Amino acid sequence: MTDGVFRHAGTIQPGGIVCVVDHASNRVPEGIDLGIAPRLLHDHIALDIGVEAVAERMARGHGIPAHIACVSRLVCDFNRLEDDPAVVPQVSDGHPIPGNRGADVERRLETYHRPYHEGLARFLADARPRLILALHSFTPALKSREEERPWEVALLHNRDDRAARHAIRLFAAEGLSVGDNEPYSGRDLNATMDRHAEAAGIPYCAIEVRQDQIADEAGQARWADRIAAVAGGVLLALEGQ
Repeated sequence: MTDGVFRHAGTIQPGGIVCVVDHASNRVPEGIDLGIAPRLLHDHIALDIGVEAVAERMARGHGIPAHIACVSRLVCDFNRLEDDPAVVPQVSDGHPIPGNRGADVERRLETYHRPYHEGLARFLADARPRLILALHSFTPALKSREEERPWEVALLHNRDDRAARHAIRLFAAEGLSVGDNEPYSGRDLNATMDRHAEAAGIPYCAIEVRQDQIADEAGQARWADRIAAVAGGVLLALEGQ
């Protein structure tokens, strides 16, 4: 781990499935004042609610090791390109982040973004995975716009939709409402998987679980089992092609 930027859960078994969790944490490192109400650090703008616990359960119970972020996306968003203005957001879902106005973006990138992705590259080089899971959650409703988000789970993808298509089918077979590149498109928001999966030709599932599904321990346990089972099915389907 580099200065608390990321950590790993589980044991790498080369040639298997791994998990990447860009938005697992709401931690704001010492010396950074975002200028927001403390309650907002427990809101979806600061982290993907529930995903850290799901990843931990998959690592412990299903042999799927995880690369887990340890810094809030309000400090530095690891699922953004370095030149994306939202990599250090000044507004999130209508909430101003005054402490990020005039922030030294290059310092944030050097301190957090680059070490995170360098660590992820080493993790993947050691793991040599046949499938990567990128785990996120989404809020049932945004405060800044009126829209319905009825899907219980969604798969995001850019050009490479090999794994996503199988995962959509397998989740739907369980009777779930499944979004295909919803509530936003992986063609627009897929920076980590574009860099570490698509560019390397590694199949991936960018999975978005609606946060109310994984807000408590029971839901987290249920979805850890469910995602691990679907991931295994995806891998079998890919290798059967």
